[in-house]
Amino acid sequence: STAAVTLRCLCRGIECEITPPTLESAHCHCRYCRQAHGAAIVTWLVVPEGQFKVTRGQELLSWYQSSEQTRRGFCSSCGSPMLCSSTLNPGEMHVALALVEGEVDQEPAAHCFADHKVDWLTVADGLPELGSDSEILAHYKKIKP
Repeated sequence: STAAVTLRCLCRGIECEITPPTLESAHCHCRYCRQAHGAAIVTWLVVPEGQFKVTRGQELLSWYQSSEQTRRGFCSSCGSPMLCSSTLNPGEMHVALALVEGEVDQEPAAHCFADHKVDWLTVADGLPELGSDSEILAHYKKIKP
């Protein structure tokens, strides 16, 4: 799919546009994501910053600095957690896939920080499960609370 897709928060006050191609998608089980979303798992769609724009509700978009390198964007009206941006991933905007309306060009390809997974969730989708020691996730070791 090459058509732009829309990301909206629960109250629909914030609207963002994502233009493919996107970079990747993955499920994250890290503590930061779980606590920020109040969920066992967060599925991210990774978009080049130049292909992401807030088209409505910029004034409602608030940012929380969740670590020294990372900030998380949410709607100050309804509280929907929407975005994640980090100096560890320059040039990328990570968007909560569950808030995207329409078809995207990436299926989730892996489970990240699978060793942080909550005990009460069973993952049986056959996707690769990357632990904290995975080479692919090595740059996240630099996160400072």
